[in-house]
Amino acid sequence: MTTQQRPSFEKIYLALARMLSERSTCARLKVGTVITSTDYRKVLAVGYNGNATGLPNQCDRADVGNCGCLHSEENAVINCDSPRQVEKIVFITHLPCVQCAKRLINLGNVKKIFYCEDYRIRDSLDLLKSVGIEVEQFE
Repeated sequence: MTTQQRPSFEKIYLALARMLSERSTCARLKVGTVITSTDYRKVLAVGYNGNATGLPNQCDRADVGNCGCLHSEENAVINCDSPRQVEKIVFITHLPCVQCAKRLINLGNVKKIFYCEDYRIRDSLDLLKSVGIEVEQFE
């Protein structure tokens, strides 16, 4: 009998985040986010970056860092109706910016963040670690 190599949950949820990022309408950077329970049995929310619901599916401006799109993490936090006391793991295609790191902190009980690609500004790493959220780059 052959032993099957099963993908890890981390690999599966980061692949889902990458797939979600393909829905992004941002012209500069496509980002996807998945929030799960710590036992990986439940997807609590998903998000990708783009304009607000009902607005044109395009960036408002061409300015880097100011295109007007809602960030992927921001949309996932908005979509997450899980109570603060529920422990969470977050999977993101890119390291979050400082503002999204703060949103994830306020979501409550985020235990760990996995991400694939670095963001141009890495200040969120120290911020997240300062409140006890583990951060791991996963390839």
